Amino acid sequence: MSELKIISQHAGTVLVGQLAVMAFGVADTVIAGRYSDEALAALSVGSAIYISVYVGLIGIVQALLPIWAEMRGARQYEAVGQSLRQSLYLCSFITAAGMAALLFPGPLLRWAQVPELMQDDVRHYLAILAFGFPPSLLFRIYSTFNQSLGKPLLVTWLQVGALALKIPLSIWLVAGGGGVAPMGVAGCAWATLIVNYLLLVLALVMLRSQALYRPFFLWRRMERPDWPQIRGFARLGIPGGLAYLVEVTSFTLMALFIARLGTTASASHQIAASVAAVLYMMPLSMAIACSARVSFWLGAERPDYARRVVVLGLKLTGLAALALAATISVAGKLLAGWYSGSPAIISLASSLLVWVAFYHVADATQALCAFLLRCYRITLTPLVLYGIFLWGLGLFGGYLLAYEGIAGRAATQSASSFWAASTIAIGLVAAALLGLLWRTVWQSPRAIPGKTQAA
Repeated sequence: MSELKIISQHAGTVLVGQLAVMAFGVADTVIAGRYSDEALAALSVGSAIYISVYVGLIGIVQALLPIWAEMRGARQYEAVGQSLRQSLYLCSFITAAGMAALLFPGPLLRWAQVPELMQDDVRHYLAILAFGFPPSLLFRIYSTFNQSLGKPLLVTWLQVGALALKIPLSIWLVAGGGGVAPMGVAGCAWATLIVNYLLLVLALVMLRSQALYRPFFLWRRMERPDWPQIRGFARLGIPGGLAYLVEVTSFTLMALFIARLGTTASASHQIAASVAAVLYMMPLSMAIACSARVSFWLGAERPDYARRVVVLGLKLTGLAALALAATISVAGKLLAGWYSGSPAIISLASSLLVWVAFYHVADATQALCAFLLRCYRITLTPLVLYGIFLWGLGLFGGYLLAYEGIAGRAATQSASSFWAASTIAIGLVAAALLGLLWRTVWQSPRAIPGKTQAA
């Protein structure tokens, strides 16, 4: 089978699963909004906190994909199983950190000046999700393991099935019925918790029953902690997780700053951010598929094949990003009309979607490059670039343009300023990461991942 077909099938399968997971949040938003304005407001704050914690910590696990794909390429099947068991020790630390952040959100709620009347609902929502975090993390391990094997289909089927259960379950628990009292926003959290545990149980059944996993001897007795290996996981995963966190919080904080401009600006930004998030699923899926193949070939000591995958991934991602960007540019007004019936919001949102189109091309490039650089153990440089450009130039620069004025120009008081600054920032990140990837892959074509110097 050609690399094009392998990558396309892998990326397409992952994309379906990612869109199903994204639909969890969309469904909760609609269900809570129809129940009450208070539930929707609490969900907005609670989900923003949860996503920030979740993405940052889950990113550590996602970064383990290259390790297992390399081992598979080197035909070290038993070592893959042993490495996966060792990753469970890292998961215990991540679980403790995640649950602590979700169970004790008080300082963050006070810093964000969340109204007192809303805080109880937000705390209750996050407390329930804290106990749904461990199965979610373990299922992510299962998902990452399957992606490293180039077999994401089982995961996608489970994610789509989970969505089919999540929607009616959320409706029932939020609104009540059948002897169950209405739970409001807490019902969304309980539905997520139940679905997470069900997904974990099904993943364990799959690991136990499917012939695909037998060569890896996953069910051997747990070894003692291999601290050098666990530290290696952390060195690769923590910068990757923090990079995810910077990227997510740049959007979260942008929304908070834009909220000062009023309802129209805030709603328009939410439409633009929603479209950008959906568009991001394409390069994310492509990055997962390409990084699995690059790491496989590096593990097989065929850096020339890995280089071909890098080139192919850049071409495919670039073409898809340009096609999606052109679609958004042309159909921006139509898309905005799907979200809102307000002429003012549609007008502003359609203008922001022009920026989203440019943003997406750069975002797709940097996402692919960041994933591929992890295959070569380069993680710190992308993190530094994210912090400087996304937080510094994008977020702070947008704030100056909108509220303070810059270079003698008056403040714009416009959401477009934030998107313009963020687009320039993500473009610089993409250019820098593309140059770093080029230097890494083409100037050191015979470097073996374990011997590549971290940047």
